[in-house]
Amino acid sequence: MLTQWLTRFVQLVIVLLFLSVVTFVLLKLAPGDPVLAIIRASDGALSQADQEVVRESLGLSRPLYEQYGSWLLHVVQLDWGQSLTSNREVWDILIERLPATVYLALGAIVVLIVIAFPLGVLAATYHNKAPDALSRMIALLGASVPSFWLGLILIYVFAYQLNWLPTLGSGSLRHLVLPSLTLGFVMAPEYIRLLRAGLLETFSHDYIKAARARGISEWRIMFRHAIRAALLPIVAVSGISLGALLAGSVVTESIFGWPGLGSMAIEAIRLRDYPVVQGYVMFCGVCFIAANWLSDAGTAALDPRIRMRKGRRV
Repeated sequence: MLTQWLTRFVQLVIVLLFLSVVTFVLLKLAPGDPVLAIIRASDGALSQADQEVVRESLGLSRPLYEQYGSWLLHVVQLDWGQSLTSNREVWDILIERLPATVYLALGAIVVLIVIAFPLGVLAATYHNKAPDALSRMIALLGASVPSFWLGLILIYVFAYQLNWLPTLGSGSLRHLVLPSLTLGFVMAPEYIRLLRAGLLETFSHDYIKAARARGISEWRIMFRHAIRAALLPIVAVSGISLGALLAGSVVTESIFGWPGLGSMAIEAIRLRDYPVVQGYVMFCGVCFIAANWLSDAGTAALDPRIRMRKGRRV
């Protein structure tokens, strides 16, 4: 067990180091001057000499390897730096925006479950019949619709035409409905297909056929035996979806003006706020890795054979 956790820690360090290097290089290669962005954000004007003074004070005139080394040294000491535009601690900004992203992730997961679970079960139970065709059609529609287009359609219908829900911002559960629907509906098709395929494969196993031969009802077979086996591939891939949700859905948050991590990242990129972007990328890396660890633990809990294989490896 200790070896396994040490291996995971090394993997975490390698992934975060790689992400930090790539992000740092791409930010430096991107067009635009962070000093000019800071000046525009503060509605001020500086001479060329004053701009050089600001650049020197921020350490932006040093060689790239020195800038990266200084940033990495502070991160190792759990100091994520300060925002270039607001002078606030990057960690404080991330923590401030995190709850909104968590609420949106929970809302999207609820929508995902409400859509994917019934449709996947119906598609497998009524294989090659009308419910199966309807489920596959909805899955195809959800996979084909871009999230930004769906978000704009929902805003037009429910906020502009019907005036049922607010368009932008946060503050109540009503603000959460449209972005959650957008994210959940776009994510649902993959899980509908996985659940349908997993159930159809499970139905072909001998123990399911034996249960049917004993006269056990189909719904009891479904919920006491088949669902658990069919959930394995879903739990295995859920780490990617969960990591993306916790890291912040950039497009959806931008469309609905949701004050989460995604919209924060877009604003930081626009202002060339390097420390905030770097902190966001590192946080995303931690979220993805942690979510994948959770999905590994979930698959091991569902299938004892996985625990036995891991035990032998350790």
